[in-house]
Amino acid sequence: MKCEEAKPLLADYWSQTLGETEELSLEAHLAGCEACQAAVTELGTLWKSLALLPADEPGSGLRMRFYETLGAYRQGVESVPRGQWRQKLAGWWPQKPAWQVAIAASLMVVGVGAGYGLKPGQPRQEMAELRQEVSDMRQMVALSLMQQQSASERLRGVGWAYRSEPSDTEVLSALVAAVNHDPSVNVRLAAVDALHAFAASPVTRKAVVEALPGQNTPMVQVALIDLLVDLKQREAKPELRTLAASMDVNDGVKERALWALEKLQ
Repeated sequence: MKCEEAKPLLADYWSQTLGETEELSLEAHLAGCEACQAAVTELGTLWKSLALLPADEPGSGLRMRFYETLGAYRQGVESVPRGQWRQKLAGWWPQKPAWQVAIAASLMVVGVGAGYGLKPGQPRQEMAELRQEVSDMRQMVALSLMQQQSASERLRGVGWAYRSEPSDTEVLSALVAAVNHDPSVNVRLAAVDALHAFAASPVTRKAVVEALPGQNTPMVQVALIDLLVDLKQREAKPELRTLAASMDVNDGVKERALWALEKLQ
């Protein structure tokens, strides 16, 4: 694969929409092309920034939209002959338990959002309990998806990890395990990105330092190096020096390690 063939695939690579054959060809090209590695790193930085954008809070018009949606749903149900709506619903409902949990979590979030609009005077304690329930559900969805056999579902699990609380040690442990052991490069990269949300934890800082020597994929190595710089983890200097001096490491990774050492001075 040549650079002009690789560059149009980079966006699809980060969005996990490439086919397996294209992905393998692209990764083989990236392993030996410093220019494309730099392009991947730049695009990855943008991808991280997009993922860290804050979620929208329920607006004042939520109540009206809720009732409009409910009315449209009722009209749709009434337009289907009796007995057929269950068949249609069964065809829509996913068969995989992980997706069932994910949809249930989404519905809970919508319900909590509707609660904001419908009961503005709700006691603080009840709202705190609802937030905790939503947090627990997000944790369950993230952990469930990250244990699936399909790499695409594990990627979605990492996406749910972004919505978890920064203090959630179980999700953090699952992300660290994914960085160290997941067979998919895409999942490992996504897990490294997700660790930014847990940057305040000393466990994260230690885990990222320990994960670096065990990686042999250039893109994952670069992502970990960038995370170490973002975390200002000066304790990683010995690992970075070892990486920069290794004869078996990609030249682009060596340069990134030397750059990180300068940043961490």
